[in-house]
Amino acid sequence: VQLQASGGGLVQPGGSLRLSCVASGSIIYIGTMGWYRQAAGKQRELVARISAGGRINYADSVKGRFTISRDNAKNTVYLQMTSLKPEDTAVYYCNAGVATGLYDRSDYWGQGTLVTVSS
Repeated sequence: VQLQASGGGLVQPGGSLRLSCVASGSIIYIGTMGWYRQAAGKQRELVARISAGGRINYADSVKGRFTISRDNAKNTVYLQMTSLKPEDTAVYYCNAGVATGLYDRSDYWGQGTLVTVSS
C-alpha cells in the first residue's frame, strides 16, 4: 500500500491550498484517513481526520479554516486549507488505516508535502 500526497507549495498569508492523498495497492478497506503536520523543531500533530463513515475531527487551530473530505471510490482524502497563516507552515503527511486482508490492518503514511505560508 502506498499513499501519495500532493498539492503543497508556497502561498501568501490569507491564501488557500488543496492537498490530496491517494491510496493505492492491495486495499480491501480503508478506515480513518487523516492529515498530520510537522513544523520545524516540533512534533507531528493531528490536523484533521475523517472516518469511513464521515465522522470528522479537527485540531482547534484549524477549525473554521480547513475542511477535510474523502472520495471512497477514488481512495482519496483531501484537505482544503483557507485563510492560511504563517504558523500553518509545515510538512503535511496523510495517514490511513488500511485493511489488506481479513486479519491484516496497518496504518500507512504518505511521503509528506511541504506547505509554506509566507509573504
